[in-house]
Amino acid sequence: MILVDSNIILDIVTNDSTWIDWSLKTLQKYSEHSKLAINPIIYAEVSIGFEKIEDLEKALPIEFFERLPLSVESLFLAGKCFLKYKQNKGSKLSVLPDFFIGAQAAVLKIPLMTRDTARYTTYFPTIQLIAPASRIEV
Repeated sequence: MILVDSNIILDIVTNDSTWIDWSLKTLQKYSEHSKLAINPIIYAEVSIGFEKIEDLEKALPIEFFERLPLSVESLFLAGKCFLKYKQNKGSKLSVLPDFFIGAQAAVLKIPLMTRDTARYTTYFPTIQLIAPASRIEV
């Protein structure tokens, strides 16, 4: 199973001229041999670009993206990583979405497909990333 970050989905939904080719190719490649998943945070981030839930559900078909709930272990780890971020002089006042996403990948010990690697490599060094020029070749 692979957790798919919202930026990958948004590249495709918005037809991002810079990233659509990479994101589409990578999703297709990994969907051939792995289950792809999203969580409530990813769902919420992607939902911003849609007027109706029906349109969002068409963009995120359950047959393609399994929905994973966030466990208390993931929530706990997200809070601890946010505390570390604050101790490193982070300016945000509440837990960032990336902490929930990274924590879930870490707790489940599954790869994360993303383009935004900096925060994940800093706060979740154990997770495998599927990203441009990452630790996992695409």
